[in-house]
Amino acid sequence: MKKPVVPLLNRRAFMAAAGLLPFAASMSRAADTALSFDELYGKFGVLGLEFSNKVKTLAGQEISMRGFMAPPLKAEAAFFVLTEIPMSLCPFCSSDADWPDNIVVVYLDEKQTFVQPSQTIEVRGVLEYGSWKDPETGFVSLLRLRQAEYSIA
Repeated sequence: MKKPVVPLLNRRAFMAAAGLLPFAASMSRAADTALSFDELYGKFGVLGLEFSNKVKTLAGQEISMRGFMAPPLKAEAAFFVLTEIPMSLCPFCSSDADWPDNIVVVYLDEKQTFVQPSQTIEVRGVLEYGSWKDPETGFVSLLRLRQAEYSIA
């Protein structure tokens, strides 16, 4: 019986594989910094929803999220609300007690043209969590993306 030939990794194949390692590492980091609405909260405790470990780990880092832009309160606003599902009205909250579990406030790095509420977008920005009141607008949020920008997904 003839033994199967096992190809050895030659120098050219080794160099090609080694050249792909940085790309594989960056792709892995990109996947790690993507956050979905399902990953925002870990459990419902006695004080209400608790942020997930992933949110706590990614806080202060640039992340990406996909969702829908709720209609802005005013056209010249430098922020909008990212929602899990398309909405015809902005889910503006008066306090963090009223905070829906499927929205994130997005503070743009620079003003951009707003899109239709039914258009899926991808947002990149620095993740923050915890109750915060915008001194300029009075908008209260629990989750925010700062220094953000978005593109049509």
